[in-house]
Amino acid sequence: MKQELQASLGYLMDTKTSKGLGVFASRDVGLAEIVEVAPVIQLRSNYSELPEQLRQRVFHWARLAGLNGVHALALGYGSMYNHGNPANLRYLACNDGTAIAFVAARSINKDEELTINYNDTGGDVASGEDNWFATTGVTPIT
Repeated sequence: MKQELQASLGYLMDTKTSKGLGVFASRDVGLAEIVEVAPVIQLRSNYSELPEQLRQRVFHWARLAGLNGVHALALGYGSMYNHGNPANLRYLACNDGTAIAFVAARSINKDEELTINYNDTGGDVASGEDNWFATTGVTPIT
């Protein structure tokens, strides 16, 4: 999928929960609308060797972009979306693995928090398991 990079349809704000900062919709967003296309920095490293601060923010690029041994740090708001299960955004690699697109999985209201599902490294919105933090050894940001 070749996609032009674009500014996010979101803004950063304190969630007023233990999650801290989150990304919120700056306007109503329609089903399947692209919320953001963010460039990524590709990191060639084993996940376990990354500092925890990066493990909290990277995407499994082998699964999304077919680049084995690579994780991606999304720029823009891309690495700031909090977890939701189900989430209201899905995500996919684009521009030959140099960017990640965040797409509305349903209609989203203005000022609603934008979320992705951390459990599904393929970018889907829902998963039967909700154990990403426990299985990765990453401490939730609180």
